Amino acid sequence: MSLSLEAPPALNRALRVFFGEFVRASLTRPGQALFFARTVGRQTAAARVRSRHLREGLLVPPIAIFSITNRCNLRCKGCYAQAIRGSSQDTLSAGDMRRIIGEAGALGISFIVIAGGEPLMRPEIIEIARRFKRMIFLLVTNGLLLDAGLIAQLASYRNVIPVLSIEGNQVETDNRRGEGIHRRLVTKMGDLKAAGVFFSLSLTVTRDNFATVTDRAFIDNALRAGCRFFLYLEYTPIREGTENWAMTDSQREEMAHRVVEFRARHRAVFVAVPWDEEEVGGCLAGGRGFVHISAEGGLEPCPFAPYSDVSLRTTSLAMALRSPFLTALRDGHERFAHTSDGCSLFREREQLKGLLHSQQGLPSDQ
Repeated sequence: MSLSLEAPPALNRALRVFFGEFVRASLTRPGQALFFARTVGRQTAAARVRSRHLREGLLVPPIAIFSITNRCNLRCKGCYAQAIRGSSQDTLSAGDMRRIIGEAGALGISFIVIAGGEPLMRPEIIEIARRFKRMIFLLVTNGLLLDAGLIAQLASYRNVIPVLSIEGNQVETDNRRGEGIHRRLVTKMGDLKAAGVFFSLSLTVTRDNFATVTDRAFIDNALRAGCRFFLYLEYTPIREGTENWAMTDSQREEMAHRVVEFRARHRAVFVAVPWDEEEVGGCLAGGRGFVHISAEGGLEPCPFAPYSDVSLRTTSLAMALRSPFLTALRDGHERFAHTSDGCSLFREREQLKGLLHSQQGLPSDQ
């Protein structure tokens, strides 16, 4: 078997544990816990589908990140999406989104992270996700467009988990996202809790907010507000002038210990990227563990690597996963695997562009 068809052997096991933790975190709500218990079985079935494709020569990742729009109703400081993507309107139609998600489910992709921009600028995604009840959707949102109607839908669907982006307490959040945003997010959390919606917080960890978002008091307050899933993401300094936002080496090392402590102490799910990737062999981008679909339909290694040699507007997902660029990236995985000092794909982006151009027969400097 070629290197490009090697998936991290521990990943399927880690995903079963991950969704098992969802059951434990929702035990106070039996209906939600039962849904997640069934999800564990569905993840096992999806892994069998992926294994069948692997025997036939197709590596299908368990996770897809789908950025369905580049538009956003906020202008957050240091936003990677605005820095990389801008606000292009040339996005996939609702029909294309529905088709691609259907193809993903048939291939055995276990769950989809719906991102943006602000994905609720396209509210039709909630109804599309409802059609695929056997899949889990993490909806990464700034939360401001979550009105009563959408919250009621989320309460009844259960397979769509809102992931609210927050930077810490009021000072950190309002400084980056805008005045009054923290207060509005706290209100949204209260509305979600009252409706019985299982929700998450997405915490982009910087040098400045590290102490806040890893503080026990912050975690305890979030738990009281109803959060049962904490997603920690290391900040990647895409925008010029944000280099000093990056975590220090000592903070990166401490983060690994803090997450272990949180998991032992709280009945909640804690995921930390890239720290958890290190447990399964390093960066999972490029189809080893996940792949990124851009708002325009390009199949890319990850949101921080906007390079593609294939479009899902004209190509099936199964064919696109065989892309020469993604295959070459997986074959050269060791060059991009290291996550100990931040996102390797962004750090080695010139090499990545050269790899893309070599697969397209173009000079490396184009």
